[in-house]
Formats: sequence, C-alpha cells, structure tokens
Amino acid sequence: MALDLFLNSFAGNPLDRASYHRVDEDWLTRQLDSSEALALAMWNGRPLVEDAKDGGVQLSYLPAKLAHELSGGPERLLFLGLWKQTPVFAVDLEGLADPSASSVTGMGRFEDLRQIALALPSTDAAIAATAKGVFEWRRRHRHCAVCGKPTRPADGGWKRVCEVCEAEHFPRTDPVVIMLPHHGERCMLGRQESWPKGMFSCLAGFLEPGEAIEEACARELEEEAGLHALSVRYHSSQPWPYPSSLMIGLLAEVQDEEGRPDQTELSEVRWFTRSEARALIAGQIEGVFCPPPHAIAHQLIKTWALESLP
Repeated sequence: MALDLFLNSFAGNPLDRASYHRVDEDWLTRQLDSSEALALAMWNGRPLVEDAKDGGVQLSYLPAKLAHELSGGPERLLFLGLWKQTPVFAVDLEGLADPSASSVTGMGRFEDLRQIALALPSTDAAIAATAKGVFEWRRRHRHCAVCGKPTRPADGGWKRVCEVCEAEHFPRTDPVVIMLPHHGERCMLGRQESWPKGMFSCLAGFLEPGEAIEEACARELEEEAGLHALSVRYHSSQPWPYPSSLMIGLLAEVQDEEGRPDQTELSEVRWFTRSEARALIAGQIEGVFCPPPHAIAHQLIKTWALESLP
C-alpha cells in the first residue's frame, strides 16, 4: 500500500495481508504443500538471512512445504500474506540448537533483527518484524486470559481460541508515546541508568486506558522530567517488535527549560541546542550518543535539529 508518510524501520510491510484467506483452512493447507509458496524462518526471534549482491543482507526464504514439515503442525506457523500472487508464510523454530547447522543447512544464517535492521531492505525488515511480533505474542499467550486453559492457533496464526471456554484472543499491540520536548532553540534528552554509558534518547512511556495520545505525552513529560507541555505535534509511528509496541513519535513544545530527572525512569537529563543535536546524530560529540537511525528516537531528534535549516 503506497502511503504519503514518513516510514520508520519495521514499517512498510509490502505484503497483501489477505486476511480473507486466514479463515480458509483448506486453502492454507493447499498452499503450504504447494511448490510455489514461500516461508520465512525465525529462530528464537531471529530471521533467516543471506548476503545480498549490494553488500547488505536480505531475507532467505524456504519452500513453504519444508516450513510445514519443520513446524510439526499449525502451532508454529503463520500466514503472512501474498507477495503479488505468491503465498508467504513464516515458521517459528525454537530451541537451543541453531537450525542453520541442521534442518536448514546451506539456506542462510540467523541474525538478530535489531542488529541488521539497517542492512536489510526496509521491506524485508518490515516483514521480519511482523513475523517476530506475532510469534512473540504466541509464546506469551498460550493460555486463555479468561479461564487459564490452553489455547490453540486459528486464522493462519493470527488468532488463538480457548479449548474450554472458546474465548478468542488476538495479537496485542501496546501503544507507546515517544517524544522530543523542546523549548526555543533547545531540546531535552534523557538517559536511564541501565543504558550504555553516554547514550541519551527521547522520553517515552506507555499510553494508559482512557488517555489520549496528547494527554499521555503531557503526563509522561511531567512525571519523568517535570516539564509542562504547551503543544504536541505528531511526527510518525513505528512498529517495534520488542516485544509488541507501536511507538507514536511526537514533538512537544514545553513551557520552560527547568526540567529535572525523576530518578526512577530517568537518571539524567540534558538540553541540546540545534547545532548540538545535529552533531549528536552525526556522532560528533565525544562520549555522548543517541539511538541509531533505525530507531524512531533518532528520527525525532533529526527532524527537530534540521527544521531551521534552509
């Protein structure tokens, strides 16, 4: 789907999700056993990849029939959608032993998605993030939230049904507001004590029930840094499969520069001028760095830092 918007890493999945096929178990079974269908293999959240001609990496696909055999049944299978008319599935391979040394030898290697996000084509990163997000949900929701009994997969892996009370459960996505507060010609970044030394990033927090995006932004700014929001501007969003968040990127004008860290979420805050922010995203400030370009925080800082340039 072509949309006129800013696409962060892990967004822009090019597959037609073809949700109408998810409920057709006979069609799914036929495609899994066909010679045309493909499958992405994931091992403990890591996609199977291979070297690309341009020096980067790309997803390496298995024949869907092989994925069907490796899955042992529908529990570890997911119908991702259609690439043009080609069905694309994913198989969740779990365990301590690396399957690239056994069941999928010679077909690629498994790499950490976060580490290779920028080396993958953006469309490949989005497809892998979709599979990772659903499989992480599957691992965490094998029992019914209503009665506690085991659940079984349905709808091509996009639903789980309780075997006792028949409650239906769907993949969850947790909305997170992530914002860059700014006042005049300076913006604030914070850091948590657990982060790598020298790393500063945007402020962030989960959206709570009964709360608008703007209200969550204002609350988090006040709670974490003692800042009072005057206006909130939407930038973009990012699916973040660690494990299942939707990052809602915002630029927030704040009342003053009197912020302070709450010492719970944030251990330190620091104000940066626009020129300092430009140097920060370019990696030119010794001892201080921000998240890499595949993170929405980097893009928020970059947008604000470059706004005043012609």
